[in-house]
Amino acid sequence: MTTTQASPLVSLQAPKDVSIEDIEAELRQIWQSYGSEEEGAAATRAATFSLVIYEPDGTQQLLASLGFYTGPIDGIAGPRTAAAIKAAQKAYGMEVNGKSSPQLLKRLQEEFAKAKQEDKLTPENKTAAIAYSPDSDGAGIADAIAASNPCRIITLCPIVGEDEGVKAQVSAYCPIQKQSKNTLVCCEYINLTGTAEALERIGGMISELMIGDLPKFVWWKATPAPDYPLFKRLAECSDNIIVDSSSFIHPETDLLIVAQLLQQGLVFADLNWRRLAPWQELTAEAFDPPERRSAIYEVDKVTIDSEKGNQAQALMFLGWIASRLKWTPVSYEVEGGDYDIRRIKFTDEHQNTIEAELAGIPTADWGEIPGDLISLRLSSTNLNADCCTVLCSSTTGCMRMEAGGGAQSCYIEQVTPMSDQRTEELLSQQLRHWGREMLYEESMAVTYQILQLAENA
Repeated sequence: MTTTQASPLVSLQAPKDVSIEDIEAELRQIWQSYGSEEEGAAATRAATFSLVIYEPDGTQQLLASLGFYTGPIDGIAGPRTAAAIKAAQKAYGMEVNGKSSPQLLKRLQEEFAKAKQEDKLTPENKTAAIAYSPDSDGAGIADAIAASNPCRIITLCPIVGEDEGVKAQVSAYCPIQKQSKNTLVCCEYINLTGTAEALERIGGMISELMIGDLPKFVWWKATPAPDYPLFKRLAECSDNIIVDSSSFIHPETDLLIVAQLLQQGLVFADLNWRRLAPWQELTAEAFDPPERRSAIYEVDKVTIDSEKGNQAQALMFLGWIASRLKWTPVSYEVEGGDYDIRRIKFTDEHQNTIEAELAGIPTADWGEIPGDLISLRLSSTNLNADCCTVLCSSTTGCMRMEAGGGAQSCYIEQVTPMSDQRTEELLSQQLRHWGREMLYEESMAVTYQILQLAENA
């Protein structure tokens, strides 16, 4: 399934404002109008899956990236959001009322662009900055998905502002496939905009808009919100909840929420987990030769470097290693400092101690994915063990890891970034699966234990 070169799209219906009650009737009318070949290609509605996209309007991300807001990015206008809006309004000489407005959003966008250009965003705030989509790339990703997988896409856009009910739009587009020019299989879009409270009031209707008897996906582009009734409703009626932990503003807290929901039986998929595949594959390959297979059990020191600002990839990768080797986490310590050091201790089945260090490395060039892994080192206090393994991104080199090699010779390999690590590619892969991912869940079970220690540290 490829989405990088999307097929040309034919518009059957440009975005049209409709009442909520008339959504299905309007869609039926579209297909009735294009259901025959009398005037050219016939168009049929998709019968693949429903994809619900929950995408906040960017106000909270902008407030967070500019240092005004420290709460969850969930699209819900709570007290912290109101306080952040007031702080921004005061800073920019606007009327201080704690309410969002188009004028405030425009000013935040201008200040964000200026801070980004002058590189004044802190590493922590860069996560929020990257999570913000100033060019509505979410819509572009949806188009790319639809071009390869014609489906029904329901976009929920919670806005921070006055509750004026929910506004609805419907539209329909058809990718032109060379092998079937005379029959267009089309994607239908439903866009619902309103405050989080307004969207919750029509939660039952949103669930009903998901096509019955077909796979149902929810792409939750925000902080998981287990106490938000709409999140609960969508989680209960979906086959798979998709998140991207690279966009979590508070990675440890938010990962813990996902892990807890997994423990309760919900089916999750994390696009950020998929980005770890090349690191996992090379780690496994390093110990695949017969003479090194047993050496993996000599590893008792783990060092993982990632870009500063988001520990999600490092924590999930550590959870994966620990789950494969049956390590049990016993302590978690935040050391902080320039490298934002975290130290985790484990014990194995023989009560041996394993020490892990996670470091957040400040990088001058911040990429599209906050917290990408930079390098990994597995070693042992037993100098006779042939287990020292160093993996590092081809864009950074292995200087820090090689410097810690000591007397041991290490297996060294560069991890080449995979071509399908873009969000739309990862999402496209994920939409082919709606069952449980056992390796992910087993790894997250250990990550959950680590994060529980972190919460109590």
